[in-house]
Amino acid sequence: MKPRIVAFIPVHNEEKSIRDCLAGLGDQSLPKDIELDVIVIADNCTDRTEEVALEAGQEFNLRLKVLTTKNNKQRKVGALNAAWKSIYGDPLDLYEKKSTIFEDYYRLSVKAILGMDADSRLAPGALFQLWEGLMSARNIGGVMAKYTMRMPKKKSLISGDDVYYEEKMASGDYGGPIERWWTHQQKQDMASWLLDLQYSGGSTYVLGGQATLFRPEALQYVIDENKLDGPWQDESDVEDMLLTWQIQKKWKTLISPTARCFVDAMRSYHTFRQQRNKWQSGTVELLTNSDIGVKSKHKGKIWRSQIKSLIDLIIRLLFILLLVLAIATDQFYWSWVWITPVVIASVLNTILAIKTPMHRTIDVILAALLISPEIYLWVNLVTFINAWLGKLSANKKDGWANQYNAERGNTRSKLTEGIIAIVLLITLATYICIDQRAFLTSETVQTAVKPYLQTGWKILTYLTVYTSLAMLYQIWKLRGKHTA
Repeated sequence: MKPRIVAFIPVHNEEKSIRDCLAGLGDQSLPKDIELDVIVIADNCTDRTEEVALEAGQEFNLRLKVLTTKNNKQRKVGALNAAWKSIYGDPLDLYEKKSTIFEDYYRLSVKAILGMDADSRLAPGALFQLWEGLMSARNIGGVMAKYTMRMPKKKSLISGDDVYYEEKMASGDYGGPIERWWTHQQKQDMASWLLDLQYSGGSTYVLGGQATLFRPEALQYVIDENKLDGPWQDESDVEDMLLTWQIQKKWKTLISPTARCFVDAMRSYHTFRQQRNKWQSGTVELLTNSDIGVKSKHKGKIWRSQIKSLIDLIIRLLFILLLVLAIATDQFYWSWVWITPVVIASVLNTILAIKTPMHRTIDVILAALLISPEIYLWVNLVTFINAWLGKLSANKKDGWANQYNAERGNTRSKLTEGIIAIVLLITLATYICIDQRAFLTSETVQTAVKPYLQTGWKILTYLTVYTSLAMLYQIWKLRGKHTA
């Protein structure tokens, strides 16, 4: 029996995206004498996902089977483990089942497991590149593709009288200016993360579930080491990060410098927030929960990322507070030195925008003006606050359920209410400053406020100098030839 790669693709009502995912696998050129098998795991599907997958398997000449889960309450984790058990058996089976000779040989023939999401598509040649990366050394446990968010086409390209207008819009292939802008921000964020990993040697603290090639021995090691019935666990909202940390105890985890995978982005503020809430909350839980019992050599890098978010938040809140207080008490003095960090940030974001694959001119301009980066940063800071407040809360939220409900339109965003509240707060503050102008600019108030302003500006200066030096270091690293 020839050696093979087996692809695990968990699906839940993915009839619109599964065909494109399988088409990408049909495009792959396999290494010599290597075969590809595809297992689509249908988890509680109520649409035509299974039927579409089988039709696509025939269309693209794939060795494909559909595995239907039974009594699965662990969603994606349970679906992936079901595929694993279909090959390697279930240690929780009450009856000892003797495997056939064919099953034994098949098990031995599996040299790599490809974990993929149904809304992902490998670029031609990506699977071959992942295979080369995995087989380049015996101690590599997993290699992840480089992810690039797919930019939706302009919906203005669809004629208003096109009889298929609604169908085309429902397909998700088209989007308006806001959706396209939002997609690019996620794409640039991903590009920045991938570049940082590559400049740090290519080792990654998370093998993303969108497209990662695993060595079966590494997955089996996780099972044996932790007494599990399958490699994936639902103890964390970031099951892929948890698995990566467990693999890292013995194996290397890398990103491929060449293999690319195209993935769908979150098209709206609400769905993005729910996804990032899940990611951020899961990351915080892994960092702080000793009961999970996993560590990563990248833990310092992740903590530094959390501290950076905290510093970014403090700088902005402190600047707003000091600026309002200084203007209200007529003690504001402009200094051109303040332009320095703004210029550095503009240069950094322009470079990142240019290094982002398939970028648009408008995105580079908005990055240089710091309009897009600042809006995107504030959204992430809100997520950062929400994750840490959730850590202190007694009620544990189901991140997967919240994300699923947001994507299905079962919940709505509170963005409008938030914007209204901010506008009202600004209006109220402006009114008070104008109405109480004489009192606020009196010598008594100015004298009382001045020491706090001086201390606040000094703290803000130190923090700004630190972040400016960090940005200069990042710009220096970006001089390399790595691509995102």
